[in-house]
Amino acid sequence: MATHKIFLLPGDGIGPEATAEVTKIIDWMNSSLGSGFEVETGLVGGAAYDAHELAISEEDMGHAMASDAVLFGAVGGPKWDDVPYEVRPEAGLLRLRKDMALFANLRPAICYPALADSSSLRKEVVEGLDILIVRELTGGVYFGEPKEITDLGNGQKRAIDTQVYDTFEIERISGVAFELARTRSNKVCSMEKRNVMKSGVLWNEVVSAVHKEKYSDVELDHMLADAGGMQLVRWPKQFDVIVTDNLFGDMLSDVAAMLTGSLGMLPSASLGAPDPQTKLRKAMYEPVHGSAPDIAGQGIANPIAMIASFAMCLRYSFNMIEEADRIEQAIANVLDTGKRTADIYSEGTTKISTTQMGDAVLSELQALTG
Repeated sequence: MATHKIFLLPGDGIGPEATAEVTKIIDWMNSSLGSGFEVETGLVGGAAYDAHELAISEEDMGHAMASDAVLFGAVGGPKWDDVPYEVRPEAGLLRLRKDMALFANLRPAICYPALADSSSLRKEVVEGLDILIVRELTGGVYFGEPKEITDLGNGQKRAIDTQVYDTFEIERISGVAFELARTRSNKVCSMEKRNVMKSGVLWNEVVSAVHKEKYSDVELDHMLADAGGMQLVRWPKQFDVIVTDNLFGDMLSDVAAMLTGSLGMLPSASLGAPDPQTKLRKAMYEPVHGSAPDIAGQGIANPIAMIASFAMCLRYSFNMIEEADRIEQAIANVLDTGKRTADIYSEGTTKISTTQMGDAVLSELQALTG
């Protein structure tokens, strides 16, 4: 039986609460289906800082690098606002992405039929929504150098962040977007700011060249990122796959998240390039919602994004397509029954806790598995 090594990093805030619901599913799959998951748990973010004064220890980085997939909860919170910048909780997440070379971030925005009324937009605008945002994750302004604050004297300072992209970085992320579009509705929209940014000019040129050379069968549109943000809230169903850089991808995917009714609904996958010999790739899976320290420990967090992230793990890391489909169907079935955590609750539905939602999804999964 194949062994699947998963490294679990629950992190801070609601991260441990959400990941606990995934471990229920993993334990059941091991005991009932013989799935062969081996799970180790480590520290990241504020939890790692409290233990080691680091955002992630060298030992836990080693475990992450040796795993088949990392399941990541969330990091950060006001408790660590004043720690040194280089060991802030978010530095652990950035190091994982960089050291594991996770250049492709996949963020689906799907509006389940049962939640169409939970969106801040009209039902007809979001019902049936299914967008995939492909965000470049290891380049751009978050990693570019110089990145510094300098003292100019006379009470003045200057902050510098550098937006940098090389041709190969744009080629590989656009290739991922085009390949995924071929499995969906065969449409890609590339978003940048070529009207004011040189990196946007290069981005537009390279995406167009990759399309012409290898993917002319896929429909390609270009849009300025700010216009893309406007279109996401005007008529989001015009999009299939959106490909964009690190900064704009961060912002646009959060906009898309709210179209679905709650950040607590959205999973993500961060993928590296396939190994030339084994064809396997480094990967990390995490919910989009963040640590939400204001509700941590109250038992009201929505674990669906974390559970759906595990479904993406099954799909992209372990090729367990049927199992991934069943988990996603189980989520939809639970929502159809009217069960809701506080973030997606509306009049006429039943409000339940984090653990009750996890139990409900597991129960549906068991029923679907037969």
